[in-house]
Amino acid sequence: MRSGRPALEREGLTVDATSEPADATDSFARDHLPPRESWPDLIFALPELRYPRRLNCVTQLLDRWIAEGRGHALCLIGEHESLTYRQLFERVNRIANVLVNRLGLRPGNRVLLRSGNTPMMVATYLAVLKAGGVVVATMPLLRAREIAYPLNKARIALALCDHTIGEEMEAARLHAPGLERVVYWGGGPDSLETLMAAESPAFTAADTASDDVCLIAFTSGTTGEPKGAMHFHRDMLAICDTYARHVVRVGSEDRFIGSAPFAFTFGLAIILFPMRVGGSAVVLERAGPEDLALAIGRERATVCFTAPTAYRAILSKLAAYDLSSLRRCISAGELLSRATFDAWKAATGRTLLDGIGGTEMLHIYLASPEEEVRPGATGRPVPGYEARVVDEDGREVPPGTVGRLAVRGPTGCRYLADPRQSTYVVDGWNYPGDSYVMDEDGYYWYQARCDDMIVSSGYNISGPEVEAALLRHPDVLECGVVGAPDPERGTIVKAYVVRAPGTAVSAKVLQDFVKAEIAPYKYPRAVAFVENLPKTASGKIQRFELRRHAADQAVAQAEPVAVSL
Repeated sequence: MRSGRPALEREGLTVDATSEPADATDSFARDHLPPRESWPDLIFALPELRYPRRLNCVTQLLDRWIAEGRGHALCLIGEHESLTYRQLFERVNRIANVLVNRLGLRPGNRVLLRSGNTPMMVATYLAVLKAGGVVVATMPLLRAREIAYPLNKARIALALCDHTIGEEMEAARLHAPGLERVVYWGGGPDSLETLMAAESPAFTAADTASDDVCLIAFTSGTTGEPKGAMHFHRDMLAICDTYARHVVRVGSEDRFIGSAPFAFTFGLAIILFPMRVGGSAVVLERAGPEDLALAIGRERATVCFTAPTAYRAILSKLAAYDLSSLRRCISAGELLSRATFDAWKAATGRTLLDGIGGTEMLHIYLASPEEEVRPGATGRPVPGYEARVVDEDGREVPPGTVGRLAVRGPTGCRYLADPRQSTYVVDGWNYPGDSYVMDEDGYYWYQARCDDMIVSSGYNISGPEVEAALLRHPDVLECGVVGAPDPERGTIVKAYVVRAPGTAVSAKVLQDFVKAEIAPYKYPRAVAFVENLPKTASGKIQRFELRRHAADQAVAQAEPVAVSL
């Protein structure tokens, strides 16, 4: 039973009162929020977090700069086009008018977005929010079955999609009967651009509440079934006013760049953080380490967000790049090793700012500003957040003791109609599933994941999801998927496979099969064929034994090997 009064009441705020939707509003998202008593405690102690009851986040991220006469300032720098704040403002307004006038969007309707990181993707994202809709952004690499899941779970009737990735989008329609219309951009008589041309560049933002759902971010959990994390308009500003303001310390002169897709909430930093202060963003559709490093020099980026894997890759060819414009280098998405931290510092003179966040919390909640960084530690709670390390019963443990991380702040987990809410949120605290040690000075030191999520090259990959894909191959009898240590990627996906009797399927065939079933980055980079899998007396696979075996092995060989377990 939760003790004490809700944190919100302690601060004397009223912004968290659940607002009743207007009659014309689609109330699906609000109706499918978890029960209020199962929400985490929300804390708004910082003055900058005290938002008004009525709030549309786009007015603060975009419209305000036009009103203040700064529309001429550069906002987005893309590979094929760049947009000032006014140009983006007018594009967003035209798309919002299309959504409302041509496509019948009502506040609260969910809209699926599919694209790489482009200025057009940014414009559609903001237009949906400004019109009062709810964004559901998806990775461009997802396959039809993966796209269909959020379409069905969030009951989405409308999708906006880049025409270059339309094949999987069309295939997804076969699995999502509720999807009524897909509008593509990229040219053609029925394109989004054609519809926009007939619409006004003026649009008044929908009168949304600060606690109206505006984003459902889907993420894979340890069961393999994605969970939809619901976030409010105020949450989009809160991550700017906590982590970006107090740790990154952004300014209007900053130019952001990063590798994460906008469908990942980590990638939102590239857009939201500079727009909150009137800065600019370099938007890269192709953002491999080399693409990223070259663009930093070409566009004179000052703040970079990417995973340790990319920093390591850039280090290997550092002489080829000009990184002199960088003043902040943020690392997240996977464990930042001390070796990578030290090598980057020695080679560039820049300090890597480690941090941990999550889709459920929207962004980073543990990190330290540059002058407070302690190498090897993730950091301390971001201003506006609280954290602690607890035992299995939720009791806080002394410094130096390994335990479960618990965190709370102005953002928190609210799953879309999902019983796993009661596992992630306990007694008002969010439990992200990580084991940590806190030292005497309040720094948090990462130990391990508490579940079966595999973090590889900054991507969260569900082991059970990969298992499910493998099991769809007729020559696979059983399989277990775990993370295996790798010097380049930190961790790779490794599959232990029991072949069906009388078959001799190869690792390459299975890898190609998985790439066709689910997003290619999830495929097992190592495959070990075994006669049987370690199991409990009840028949459950003992994945901890597989992880132990993987840790004892050398880096996965190019060809599959037979092993005994």
